[in-house]
Amino acid sequence: MLTITFIGHSAFALDSDGKQVLVDPFISGNPASTHKPEDFSPATILITHAHNDHVGDTVDIARRSAATAITVVELADYLEMQGVEVIATNHGGTASFNGGTVKFVPAWHSSSYTTMDGNLAPGVPAGLIVRFGGKTIYFAGDTALFSDMKLIGEEGIDIAILPIGDLFTMGPDDAVRAVTFVDPEIVIPCHYNTFPALAQDGPAFKQRVDSETGATTILLDPGQTYSAT
Repeated sequence: MLTITFIGHSAFALDSDGKQVLVDPFISGNPASTHKPEDFSPATILITHAHNDHVGDTVDIARRSAATAITVVELADYLEMQGVEVIATNHGGTASFNGGTVKFVPAWHSSSYTTMDGNLAPGVPAGLIVRFGGKTIYFAGDTALFSDMKLIGEEGIDIAILPIGDLFTMGPDDAVRAVTFVDPEIVIPCHYNTFPALAQDGPAFKQRVDSETGATTILLDPGQTYSAT
């Protein structure tokens, strides 16, 4: 069985058979999170792109738990310089980890990491097709709508985790269209209501997806868990 815990914003924990994977672990500094970084001890951390609200606590968690971070080449190189064990990949590539695999697919967004010395630009943004716990999960990352999501749907997506916050990513209208392209069984929205600029009506989005597509929407508050059987 797979359990998916919504940490808040775009951060998720996946647990199955005693193995844990974190995705985009923005926890400390995340106003939506009810967790602390030390609540998690993953073996694997998956990162869609280099923005600070997605890289989050990767370095501290990975050092403490000896996790391997899997991400695009340039960001992986940066994380390796911070003492993190990494697997570097890129669009179209599939990497194996303890209990599953992750295939990196395109996302339409930007990607930079801000330090005290300014902005670095480590790599390109990506989406993730994660096969873990007997399920295939599409983490769209931060992205606009794009028609090649139809190709991603051909991967046989069970669960699609999509941003709906608008302004920096798809808004609800485009996210509903993304559901029709990807054709998952379950949709979990994210990247909304973390900050005032990302305010969206989750129940209204659920109503549209459930009535206009063949998918079922699961709304998770930060800290809540969905069990996929």
